[in-house]
Amino acid sequence: MENQEKLKKLVDKRAQALLGGGEKAIEKHHAKGAYTARERINMLLDEGSFEEIDMFLTHRCTDFGMEKKVFLGDGVAVGSGTIDGRLVFVFAQDATVIGGSLSETMAQKICKVMDMAMKLGAPIIGLNDSGGARIQEGACALAGYAEIFERNILASGVVPQISVIFGPCAGGAVYSPALTDFILMTESNSYMFITGPKVVKSVTNEDVTVEELGGARVHATKSGVTHFTAPTEEEAIATVRRLVSFIPQNNMEEAPRMECTDPIDRLDDVLNSMVPANPNVPYDMKNIIYTIVDNGDFMEVQPDYAKNIICGFARFNGQSTGIIANQPNWLAGVLDCNSSRKAARFVRFCDAFNIPILTLVDVPGFLCGTGQEYAGIIAHGAKLMFAYGEATVPKVTVTIRKSYGGSHIVMSCKQLRGDLCYAWPNAEIAVMGASGAIGVLEAKTLKTIEDPEEKKKFIAEKEAEYQEKFASPYQAASRGYIDDVIEPRNTRFRIIRAFEMLKTKRLNNPAKKHSNIPL
Repeated sequence: MENQEKLKKLVDKRAQALLGGGEKAIEKHHAKGAYTARERINMLLDEGSFEEIDMFLTHRCTDFGMEKKVFLGDGVAVGSGTIDGRLVFVFAQDATVIGGSLSETMAQKICKVMDMAMKLGAPIIGLNDSGGARIQEGACALAGYAEIFERNILASGVVPQISVIFGPCAGGAVYSPALTDFILMTESNSYMFITGPKVVKSVTNEDVTVEELGGARVHATKSGVTHFTAPTEEEAIATVRRLVSFIPQNNMEEAPRMECTDPIDRLDDVLNSMVPANPNVPYDMKNIIYTIVDNGDFMEVQPDYAKNIICGFARFNGQSTGIIANQPNWLAGVLDCNSSRKAARFVRFCDAFNIPILTLVDVPGFLCGTGQEYAGIIAHGAKLMFAYGEATVPKVTVTIRKSYGGSHIVMSCKQLRGDLCYAWPNAEIAVMGASGAIGVLEAKTLKTIEDPEEKKKFIAEKEAEYQEKFASPYQAASRGYIDDVIEPRNTRFRIIRAFEMLKTKRLNNPAKKHSNIPL
């Protein structure tokens, strides 16, 4: 009989813990169109795979009447499970328990699963929905945040870290997601900012709404803080599951490989005519990407931020691959501060987790002007150069059209240890375009020609001469800077063969404590 009572007590306590803040709090949460912490976990993980730990942990605070507000699990559900059969660790803040505010105990639970993830080499996925630090706990709550941040830092580059923002994430709480590899925000209920609208109003006298200050759209388009957005929680979860399929469990594993159902040697004749003959006419680089990758499946990262460069994941012959490509359809594909930072961080993620990198180049240069110079384009451009030069994963570069000046160098050129560099026949690799070059090279002669028609004819002749020499990839190929000039329709096959050849690549950087990237 005694055993039956103990079993009943266990069952009752589990049921109590699963209710979080209670049925009324759950009803209120559902009324906002939001799921609870455990409902989100169950959607994220394979059915029946979640193993929860620390379900009975409670806070130890007795100040400000907190001894009367004790909930089993204390506002966060943590544990492990699988996504498509692969182990992951997860924590989900429970907004039904004291607003999901972070206590010392909550931090202890989160840190425990982060430590386990590091020990076992599995991704960490955080589902954030919290009002911030629990004020009643003061310094203990702040110390809890710092413990989490330190683990985010130590886990960086060791296991993938993904943050999903389902609700509020403000103040110190924003720094854990900011330290992770990828952030996803839902478009309706989530927001992130350091200080809220009321504080902003009191300090700067700005009138701003929560959405204008830190909504998903703002961080997807203006700040670049978030990498993905989703209109619903279901779509957010689906995005995370898809993202996980492209990345390895840890930095000791190779990038995932799936069975390929797309012929590796298919010829894409459409590529032979996809790029306009006039180098000044734009086109959509994504059309090339969708054509050459397995089954047209491309997962773009930060699609609405710095659109002049494209970053994302795809597969070639089933092999997960990171793609970085200039976008001629947006600002002519120039590199600026934001696009350089965006691409540099993506390159470093791929390199940290052994994901091969394909670079598609069509870049006319760096964006000029005081705005860019004052914003530090020198340092930001150097980040991209540094990322490519430091990366030791297999790197294949295909120059599609323009590749001018410093921007040619930073887009994974041969001298930054690009393993195989290909070019399409219409590629232009030069210090600058013909018009600019002739303006510099023939400046003295042009000053002596007074007749406008004669000057126009002279410029046309010199530009044609310059074009003859540099508006093709053969000069670079003659020096070995381009390994081969390829027919566009063969691009997919050549890329796949290149990566197959490079899969045994071994390259180590000089021994050091760490590099000092120009942040």
